[in-house]
Amino acid sequence: MIHHYDEPVYLISIVAKILDIHPQTLRQYERENLVCPSRSDGRIRLYSQRDIDRIKLILRLTRELGVNLAGVDIILRLKENVDGMEQEMTDLRHEVTKAKNSHGVSPDKALVTKKSIYEMIIFEK
Repeated sequence: MIHHYDEPVYLISIVAKILDIHPQTLRQYERENLVCPSRSDGRIRLYSQRDIDRIKLILRLTRELGVNLAGVDIILRLKENVDGMEQEMTDLRHEVTKAKNSHGVSPDKALVTKKSIYEMIIFEK
């Protein structure tokens, strides 16, 4: 059975085994707001594949690069901002391409075809 990337299906014990970490580490990451797993009706934590990938990034930052959790928080926030800006740029590029490909008024039939440049000369008395 294949689950969607954002579908919360993994229990904390399974995630701890997959990542070879203690469940308390996952609880700490949640307390620090680094990861926010979903909750079942019985308040059981359920992690998605997206959550697991985020935890892998956190582990890489802390273990391999020696970043503390406060630094990890800043890095993750910056990453989210950059990802959002990249998506916005992709959307804008798509809009520009769409506008270029639309069959509007051709440049030779436009009302304004050239821009004029005027120079101002001021004479003193």
